[in-house]
Amino acid sequence: MFESVTVPAALRPSDPRFGVGPSLIPTETVHNLARTGTSLLGTSHRKPAVRSVVRELQEGLRAYFKLPADYEIVLGNGGATFLWDMIGLGLVEQTSLHFVCGEFSDKWFRAHKNIPWIKATAEKVEFGQGIDPVARPGHDFLCCTLNETSTGVQLSTLPDLTDSRVLLGMDATSGAGQIRTDFQKVDVYYFSPQKVFASEGGFYVAFLSPKAIARAERLGQDLTRFVPECMKWSHAIENSRNNQTYNTPAISTIFLLNEQVKLMNRLGEDAVIREAKRKARLLYDWAEAKPYLSAFVRDPKFRSDAVATIDVDARFDVDQLAQALRAQHLAYDIDGYRKLNRNQLRIALFHNVTYENLEKLTQIISLMIEG
Repeated sequence: MFESVTVPAALRPSDPRFGVGPSLIPTETVHNLARTGTSLLGTSHRKPAVRSVVRELQEGLRAYFKLPADYEIVLGNGGATFLWDMIGLGLVEQTSLHFVCGEFSDKWFRAHKNIPWIKATAEKVEFGQGIDPVARPGHDFLCCTLNETSTGVQLSTLPDLTDSRVLLGMDATSGAGQIRTDFQKVDVYYFSPQKVFASEGGFYVAFLSPKAIARAERLGQDLTRFVPECMKWSHAIENSRNNQTYNTPAISTIFLLNEQVKLMNRLGEDAVIREAKRKARLLYDWAEAKPYLSAFVRDPKFRSDAVATIDVDARFDVDQLAQALRAQHLAYDIDGYRKLNRNQLRIALFHNVTYENLEKLTQIISLMIEG
């Protein structure tokens, strides 16, 4: 039914990449990478050409997030899935408590459940509902997700931890950069760069508080724990202090990430966040205005400013709609998360997805549904 709808040329977005991952990488940054010619790609990550990019990236991240001076920026290979194990192996003393509101926060919980010396427990809500972390006695590491990519739920508050023996860890993969965080309350903040920061996957950025650094150093001396060399925090911290990674990284990933950090620093975090909220209002107001749409996340305080999840009336098959949009090069990959099994749209509000293109997308979808 959707294939027969003719979309006016004036409504065609300038870029059809509205999916929540991997991100929209600006073509200009790819051209900038090509312009490095023989000076960067194919050179050792231990040498100045690459280390200078890493240093600039670390400095740019510190400036953008206004990180406390005593927090360290640690970089390494492997995405969030890798870090779930790395955190469990090297930063959890005995017990981790997980606040689960979607598929990825649940995967973090399951990763820790598989580590024999950890007692991992979870507090869960139905997918589409929000949950904020709170301190519970008997847990030395709290695990929360800033923005649940699968459901479009984001945190609304963070606890004030009064027990200095407890660390708060935050998976910020799809929210880092445009959902504000109070770093005085977070000890381990990490993300993969293939969302807001418009790079490739297979890489992580982690901000560690002095408390987290101290615990990593202490647990790293515990010889009763087996930790693979590639997952040792001591290696990651030491190499990051020298503007390197422990293992050989994909240089293009670091370069693209650094380009995006420079782009966002020109505006500053406050302006980026304002624009993200403006785009979120556009999507949620549209969902409320149309009788065949509704926001999946019912409570507005938990609705994401990075990933909008919109339920569609069952009369209109989202899979067929998404296929028609892709076939006409109007929008790529906006169908819902597969394991939710809902007739749902999932649309990125990431920084490089413009308000004007999102506005066109809402008009196109309305046109296709309404005929």
